[in-house]
Formats: sequence, C-alpha cells, structure tokens
Amino acid sequence: MTSRAFRPAFPALALSALLLAGCAGMGDTEQRVLTGAAIGAGAGAGLGAVTGGLSIPAGAIIGAGAGALTGVVVDQVKK
Repeated sequence: MTSRAFRPAFPALALSALLLAGCAGMGDTEQRVLTGAAIGAGAGAGLGAVTGGLSIPAGAIIGAGAGALTGVVVDQVKK
C-alpha cells in the first residue's frame, strides 16, 4: 500500500483505536448494552439498505435502540 492510499484511512483507524480504548473499564451491563446497540445498528442499516423501505441511517438508529434495549434485557436475565 502506498503512502497516498493510507492517508484517508489513518483518521478512521485512529478514531477506532480511541473509541476502543474508552471501553476498557466498562461493566457487564454497559458492555451488553453497547454490544446490543452495535449489532442492532448494523442489522438495521443492513435491512434498510436491502429493503429500501427505510433509509440506511434511520434503520441504523432504530436498530441501535432495539439492540440497546435487548442488551439491557439480556443483562437483567443474566443477573
């Protein structure tokens, strides 16, 4: 990979590293909510893209909310 091809990817990689470093001290509940939200956002964006019924950002937002709620429920069941 040439240095010019790497330049646009560097800020995204740096931001990803900072965001992951912020997750180091999270408790079980926070981890489950964040994981549920991330999975839900990905699934919602994917469904929005495939079906065309919703816009991709709207699908991601709805999916993130549903995933976070599911993460809370899973955490309560595990306790």
